[in-house]
Order: sequence, then C-alpha cells, then structure tokens
Amino acid sequence: MPTQRCLHALVPMVGLALAACAEPEPEPEVVYVESRDPCAAHSPLRSAFFGDLHVHTSLSFDAYAFDVRVTPEQAYRFARGEEIALPPLDVMGQGTRKVRLSRPLDFAAVTDHSEFLGEVQACITPSAQGYSSMTCQRYRQGGSMAITNLGFKLAIDDKQRFEDVCPPDGSGCGELLSATWTRLQTAARSAYDKSSSCGFTSFVAYEYSGAPGLSTMHRNVIFRNDRVPLPVTHYEEPTPLGLWQALDGACRQARTGCDVLAIPHNSNESNGKMFRIEYPEGASVEDQRKLAELRRSFEPLFEIYQHKGDSECKNGLSGVLGAPDEQCGFEKTLRKSVPDCGEGTGTGGTARTGCQSRRDFVRYALIDGLREQQRIGVNPIALGLIASTDTHNGSPGYVEESSFLGHRGLDDDTPEKQLGPGGITIGGMEFSPGGLVGVWAEENSRPSLFDAMKRRETFGTSGPRITVRFFGGFDLPDSLCSDPNLVEKGYQKGVPMGGTLSLGSGSVPRFVVQALRDPGDGKRPGTPLQVVQIVKGTLVAGVAQIKVFDVAGNRTNGAAVDVSTCALQGSGSDSLCGTWTDPEFDKTQPAFYYVRVLENPSCRWNTYLCNSLPVASRPAPCSDPELPKTIQERAWASPIYYVPG
Repeated sequence: MPTQRCLHALVPMVGLALAACAEPEPEPEVVYVESRDPCAAHSPLRSAFFGDLHVHTSLSFDAYAFDVRVTPEQAYRFARGEEIALPPLDVMGQGTRKVRLSRPLDFAAVTDHSEFLGEVQACITPSAQGYSSMTCQRYRQGGSMAITNLGFKLAIDDKQRFEDVCPPDGSGCGELLSATWTRLQTAARSAYDKSSSCGFTSFVAYEYSGAPGLSTMHRNVIFRNDRVPLPVTHYEEPTPLGLWQALDGACRQARTGCDVLAIPHNSNESNGKMFRIEYPEGASVEDQRKLAELRRSFEPLFEIYQHKGDSECKNGLSGVLGAPDEQCGFEKTLRKSVPDCGEGTGTGGTARTGCQSRRDFVRYALIDGLREQQRIGVNPIALGLIASTDTHNGSPGYVEESSFLGHRGLDDDTPEKQLGPGGITIGGMEFSPGGLVGVWAEENSRPSLFDAMKRRETFGTSGPRITVRFFGGFDLPDSLCSDPNLVEKGYQKGVPMGGTLSLGSGSVPRFVVQALRDPGDGKRPGTPLQVVQIVKGTLVAGVAQIKVFDVAGNRTNGAAVDVSTCALQGSGSDSLCGTWTDPEFDKTQPAFYYVRVLENPSCRWNTYLCNSLPVASRPAPCSDPELPKTIQERAWASPIYYVPG
C-alpha cells in the first residue's frame, strides 16, 4: 500500500489532525541487515516466544522519583534471569529488596518515557545546566508531587518545556536527550544475543506519553532494528497522527532499513478518546481513507492487559447490546460508581477519574473498525492483541501473583501501600502484576519477532505462560484436533491469529483453537485450564452484535481455590482443543473472531500477600469482603477478521 508524505494542516480534531498529503510515493523497501550467526533453532511452523514490551527504568521520570535505580542494562539482565534490587534504598543508594525471575524471558523492550528523558538527567546531574533550577529542586524531593509537577505538562495544551531546565534556545536538554537515547540503544544492543543460540532478543524502544485532559493516549514505540531516529515526544507531536507522521518521515521513509510500530495501551484510562474515530469537518472520503490507512499501518497491535487493568470489555456501558459477559468484570477499577461517557468523551482517566466509554475497551473498538470498513473501505482498528507489565521497577516479566512486590518503587513497596488505595493515582489494590506478550515466530530474532507482530500473529496473557494456537478458514477439516499435523494444515488451508479470511470452497468458516496450560517453573506448577472461548463481533444491518461461544473445556467444572491456603480444588485440563463452525455466519457482513482461554480460579496476589503476614498485623483490606481474593488468569489470541469481498 502506498505511503503518503504528509504535512500538518491546522485543523483540530480529537486524537487526529487532518493531513495535507502529496501524491503517493512507492512504499520504501525495508531492508534489514544484521551481522549475526544464524539461529540454530528455526521452525517454519513457528514457535511461541514470551516477552514484555512495556518496561520502565530509572530513566523514566515517574520511576526515578520513586527511588527506582534499576538501569536499562540491569532490566535487560533481569529479563535474562539475573537479580536486581528494588527500593527502599540503603545509605549507599542501593536497593534493599532483591528479586529474580523464576523463568527468563525470550525478549523484552525497555520503553522509558520519551518525555523528560533530558530533563531527568539535567535534574540529577550536578554539572548539568538546569540542575539548580527550581523545577529540578522540586523534582529531587521525589515522591508523588515530583511526578505530578512534570507529568501535568503532558495533560495541558502547553508545548513549552520547563524553561528553567531547558532554555528556549535549545541548550541544556538536547545533548542530554541524545546521550540518554544513545544509552538506551547501547543497552538494547548489548543485551541482544546474536549467537546461534538466539537466547534473548531486545528491541530499541520508548514510550510516547501524551495525556490530553489527563486521558491516557500513550503508545509504546518499538523499532525493528537499531537504525532509529531520535524519540518523538508529546512536545513535538501532541497527537497520535503527528506521532505516526513523524515516525514515517524519520524512520520508514529514511531508507535505512528502519521500521517501527506504535502500540497503544490503557484505553481503559482514555475517557473514550483512544479508539474514537473522528475526521475534520469537510474531510473528503479519500482523506479519511488516507488517515485510516496510516493508523492501521502504524498500529497493528493493542496491549489489552497490564498492571493498570484489563481493557477487553466491560458490562453495563451504553451502546453495547447483548447479554452481559461475566468475564468482563476481570481486573476492573474498584470505584463504586463510574460515569458513562455515552457518545462523548471525558477527562481524568490517567488519575482514574472521569467517565468510561465503550470505546475504552477493545472489543467495542473492533466493532467501530468494522463499521468504518463498511463505510470507507478501510478498517483503521484491525488490531492484534498483546499484554505486558508496564513495570516501573525495571523488572520485565515479573508477573507471579504469589510473589508480587509492586511495580512503582516507593509508591507500593510495603504491604500497607500495596493493599491501599494508591499514592500518586488510584493504584494499590487496583493494580496487578501485569501480563506477557506471546509471539509466534520462526526464531528468536528481531526480524522474525517484529514481522510476527506486524502480521498480528500474537497473543497476550495475564501472566501465565499459556500457549494458544488459533486458525480459521473455509476449508479447514473438522478433525484437526486429532490430527498430528494440525499446525501445518492450519497454515495450508486457513489463516492464523491476526489473519484475514477470504471465501473458500466451504460456505461457512471453521476455526480451530489449541491451548496448553502454563507448565510452571519447576517449583510451582501452572494452573489447569478451564475453558476456551471464541468471541465473535459483527454488524447486522449496521447494528453491533457480540457473542461468546465455548468451544472446548467446561466453564462449570466446579473448580475453586481455598483462599486460606491457595490450594487449588477441582479438575481442569493440561490442554484443550476444539473446532467450531460459526452457526450464524453471513457472508455479506464483516466480522472478527478472537480467542479467550481461561484457567481455573486461583489466588490473587493480595491473598498471597495477606496470607504471608501474621494475622495480628494484617492491614484492614485483608479482611474486606468486597475486595477480590481470587483471579481467573487468561490468555487472549489476536482476532481473525472476515471482510466481505
């Protein structure tokens, strides 16, 4: 598809700005060359790799202020199995809580905030020009107020940096930003295993953290290789479209082999803005198509889950038809009452205030994408699914419920803080260890993993290493679950997760899902699986319809957990496989199908924590009957799309 070279037009809109585009240019060939040994383990049928693409270290303004001193270099070593030390700090400025992964990751990306990369270094480097500024003096006091003083700039329409730290003439922060970005690249380069063992892959990355009206509009920017431009920040590009255009010009159009993705997350804090589709008044259909194509090109994935909660779905919101889905209550805000945005938008989501919209949840955003496909011929929200942690402790993949120590340094470093309401924003009990990315790739290398992400052959989990295969097609046999060549035939006769179906010799699509439980780490076994579900979304006469179908396992198997000991009770499955034929398929209507795999219930992290404390010293939340004590961990596989014609 041709890429447009665009210039910004001064036309305001929510989340986007109209692009004035020249004639289409041929999309540049992305040639990636890296000097490395060929991977000894390479499978044309692809293997599952687990990682974390949302990780903050001491370079992020909201991590350093909470005494996190874990460096990018240490974060990558942690991902590979080494120990790190978390705050509180001792008299030597070293962390006092030691943590280590029970199982190393296959890949990771450190995604420190692009905003304030230079300012933080100016404020903590005595020789820096802005070190003595009032802004830096406040920042060095640490804590919630230090973070608020900086972070509030991302919520207001103010493109000016802190002039006492970064003078308007460009001096001060520019060199520090460049040096810090070089350090992040070097850390990723050093962590990348280029030997034939291909034991670990690191990605050069950062987080773009615009938050207009305190609504989360953040994106993690992941590069395919190490030929990368300087980070884009909210200051230069305050809209997502500006981010995509800047990345297009500086990366894809640079003809250096650079390629890049932007992965949105925490739509549950966006007050209806993250997935809202709007165009400027007077924009032609062709202009709208160009904007939709640009969005789809740069954002093929969405982070459905991380430590700030689940963004799949929520019951009770206006504009959502059909029966309630009991699983839509998973890891949601504990606020007693949350206003409904209706067809509008709100403010304050980053602080866990304001309204929520159906468009804050990806299931309903996918429906809007289908509607846009029908209207203009392009679906700007054809997303694949991943999960990650968003840790601010530099601890990628630290997702065990049984040993969770928080994710925000001094903000949740004690049981009382973890079980409380949160410090800088609502947090504490509302937060979780976060999740993991699953990728189906030929090998554990940057090109292979990145290409899998572009084609959306990904899945996310709420923490466990559940493995999911998902294929769909019009010619898939019904006997695939008993066929040892399931995967080979899935690729031959259908499409994998993330793919798009076209009509075949059959009249109705058939899907096959295969799920394997997390095997555990040797010390603690994984939890058995309960059920595999397919969630279908479609439009019938323009009206959204969403249904959930059980395709394998038993949702009413009676499994439970003893919260006093966290011992699992009841039966479950080591593996589940099912084929399913859509009983309501209409070849004239667009549709998406994604998979949700549920484990049996198990203890939530707060139950493990409370059980570990002497009864007499347990904080009040340990006995609060309204707080969740169990969790039903899960995995989500990227949708397979059907587009008529």
